[in-house]
Parts: sequence; C-alpha cells; structure tokens
Amino acid sequence: MLNAIKRAVIVILGVILQFGFSIMIRLFFYKYLGIITLMYSIISVLIVLGILKDSTRLSSDLPWVILILIFPIFGTILLITLGRNYSKSKLLKNIFEYEEKYNKYLVQEDELKKEIDDKKLDNIRYLINRTNYFVSTNNEITYYNFGEKFYPELLKELKKAEKFIFMEYFIINKGVMWNGILDILKEKAAQGVDVRVLYDDMGSIAMLSANYSKELAKYGIKCITFNKLSPFRGIFMNNRDHRKITVIDGKVAFSGGVNLSDEYINVNSNLGIWKDNGIKIVGDAIWNLTVMFLTLWNANINEDKDITKFKYDFENNGKNNKGYVIPYGVAPLHKDLIGEDVYINMINSAKNYLYIMTPYLIIDTDMLNSLCRAAKRGVDVRIIVPGIPDKKVVYTQTSSFFKVLHENGVKIYKYTNGFVHSKVFLSDDVRAVVGTINMDYRSLYLHFENGIYMENVDEIKEIFKDFESTFKDSKKLDDKDVKTGFIKNLWQSILRLFAPLF
Repeated sequence: MLNAIKRAVIVILGVILQFGFSIMIRLFFYKYLGIITLMYSIISVLIVLGILKDSTRLSSDLPWVILILIFPIFGTILLITLGRNYSKSKLLKNIFEYEEKYNKYLVQEDELKKEIDDKKLDNIRYLINRTNYFVSTNNEITYYNFGEKFYPELLKELKKAEKFIFMEYFIINKGVMWNGILDILKEKAAQGVDVRVLYDDMGSIAMLSANYSKELAKYGIKCITFNKLSPFRGIFMNNRDHRKITVIDGKVAFSGGVNLSDEYINVNSNLGIWKDNGIKIVGDAIWNLTVMFLTLWNANINEDKDITKFKYDFENNGKNNKGYVIPYGVAPLHKDLIGEDVYINMINSAKNYLYIMTPYLIIDTDMLNSLCRAAKRGVDVRIIVPGIPDKKVVYTQTSSFFKVLHENGVKIYKYTNGFVHSKVFLSDDVRAVVGTINMDYRSLYLHFENGIYMENVDEIKEIFKDFESTFKDSKKLDDKDVKTGFIKNLWQSILRLFAPLF
C-alpha cells in the first residue's frame, strides 16, 4: 500500500503541474484575460459541436458537453488530459497496428460462415462482421462457478506446460493464489518453457512494486507491465488492461472474472463469499485468445516475427460440432463498442429469459432501454448484483438504476452471501457470454477486455445451474427496497451525470 501511495503522489503532482501551467499562463497574460476567455469559449463551443456531431452514444458524451459549456477552460483541459486522445499514445497506436497486422491469422472458415448465415445466427454474425475474431465448433468448454474451483484446474494445466505459458491479468497480488502459480512458473521457466506474464500497472499498483517485472526476470519469466503510470499522462490513466487470459501450449486456455489474488478464491475475503467464475477452453477457439495476448505483448516489445508457431492444430477442425464458440476482444481503439453491442444484441434476441450477473451496473440509455423493452415484451429479465459492495460510491451509482429497472419489470437480486464479481449473460438455454466485461462505462468504453460468446454449447446448462443456485442465495428487491430519499436521489443523479468521465 505504501508503494501505491508513493506512485499515486507522483501522478497527482504531474496532474497538478499540468493544471498549474494553465493557471500560470492566465496569470501572466492577465491583461488579456478577457480575450483569452473568449477564445477558450469559442474553442469550447466548437469542441462541443464536434462531440455532438460525431456522437453515437450521447449519454456517455453528455457529461463532457455540460462540463465544457459550464467551465470552458477547465473542461477543455480535462478533455485533453483524460479524453480519448489516442494520437498521443505510442502504445495505443502500436496496439492498433498489431491488430491490423494480425488480422491475417484470424481467418473464418467459409463453410462454417455459410452455416451461420443460413441459420441466421445474428449474434454470431455481428461478431464475425464487426471484429476479426473467428467462430469455431471444435471445442470442449468447462465452466467454474467459483474461483476456488477454477484455481486447482489452472494449476493442474500449468504443470503440464511444455512449450509456452501466456498470462494476462488486471490484478496480480502476492499471496496464496499467486505464490502457487509463481512456483510453477519458476519451475517451467527453468525447464526452458517460454513463460510470459502481462499485468496492468494500475490494477496491481497497491500490490506490486514498480520494478516487479525485473523480479520475475530473475527467474527467467518474461514480464510486461501494461500502460505504466506516468505523471504527465493523467491520474486516471483510463485505458487499462482488464483482461484475464491464460494460454498453455495452445492446447488449453482459461478466462473469466478471476484475477490472481486471494479473495478471488475465497481466501481472506473481507466481502463475505466472493462469487466469481472461470472458464476453460480446449479447442480451436484458443487461437483467438492467443492472438489477443500476442497483440498486446508485441505492441510493447515486438518480440515475435512469426506467431503461427504458437498455434496448436486440433483434429476434426470445424467438423466436430459442439456448439459455436467465439472468444473476442474489446479495445478503446475500436469504432464499435463491441462489449456493449454484444450484450445489447443478447438482450434484444432474448425470448423467454435473460439472466445477468455483474458487480457494477452503470449503464447508458441504450443498455437501459434495451433491458426495459425486453421485460415489457415478456422476457424474464433478472440481474444479480452484490449484497456487499466493494466500492460504496460505485454501488451508489449502481443502485441509482434499480428504481427505473424495477418499475419497468426488470427483477433485481442482491447476492446476500457477499460480493458478486462474475460477468455472465445467459438467455433461453441457448446463448451465454462469460468474460471480463462489467456493465459499466470503464469496461464498455475504456478498457481492454475479453469475452467468450457461446451458442448451443452443452456447458450452458452448467451456467444455468449456477444462476439457479445464486438466485436462492439472493434477495429479490421489492418496491420498498428501490425507493430513495431526496438527498440520496440527488447524490445519485450527480454521480450518474459524471459517471462516463471516470
């Protein structure tokens, strides 16, 4: 924690210097303050008009519009400091270039694409058309309804590694879980296995030292700290790597909501029972996750000239139909908001029921209206949220949506045993998404995320059982539960207004 405080202070000082520089300019040219203010006002109006003209998600852009119009100078500086200005980020430009470069490795089989078109599987067609990730049918899927069930399987498969281990996580925290993994990684690296670890700097700032990658290097483990905090790039550093991916020899892969920290396996959890999920893939779909990992890895250090060496060829490619699986990536570089669109497509296509688990519920009007419309047309829409929140301010924003959802027929459940960290969508015993994508602005708009879309996959039955069990451990909110007083309602409204900024 002391390390996190030190690094946060440096970043805060950098932000203060940025704003201080602007104030100094105003003081130095105080005689021309009126002209400067007028110029800022004109520029601000032009910026607002540009935002409105190009906006496809006005609810997320509206806070910027209000802030800039009320505080032209401060709002403009904040937009420049925190806004989506990718042109100044060498790393983000590199990631975009590698995504384009690696498209040739993600080729959709024509026969399978025709099958999907003929069956009019629109949710899959969207992913194929709007991303470069391919769908496959030759996969074995295993779903884990708690982190402590996921963890032993992860260790077992890591011990089998012979060629390479790729791990990409938002949080790594020293403790029982990470120590168990690290012991295996050290052993495998000593055997000559190519071991690579990529973790997010902000996500692990309170747990790891700034030089932790060098510590791992001593054991022969390659490590990259993603998007390292810098004093002059803003304290919020919005574009974080929130993915959770492990790929082992191209033969098996893991994903889901579980980070590498003890609370995720219910060791030393201070939020009651930590409800999370994991998923294992054996089959062709692994290649999507492998390319996803290598895109971010090589955008940082450009290590691999030929990535096909990491692809494992499974037998019966495309012939062994066990349902459709398509792991996909979400990035702030994408023109389409893939994470949100996949969720909205699932909401719109639901006919009988739609079940959701999410730790956060901070959504825009598109998502909100889709949920309400689904409930109005008779779909049984249920959303499970934490009973014990991890962040009170964020939970206040989450609870601000309860009343309108409840009034429109959406059923809200609180997980009374503790904290829900799972990010799972399930509809009609047919479709499911399991991954890292929360229902909040950070995941849907700002982060690098990953999800696994499944249709007509047998393991969906296990996901349904998980929901059934979790509903029993949850309280369904009634009219009284969703009511709020005047002060709380006002506070929620303020938080809702500026939620897209942060």
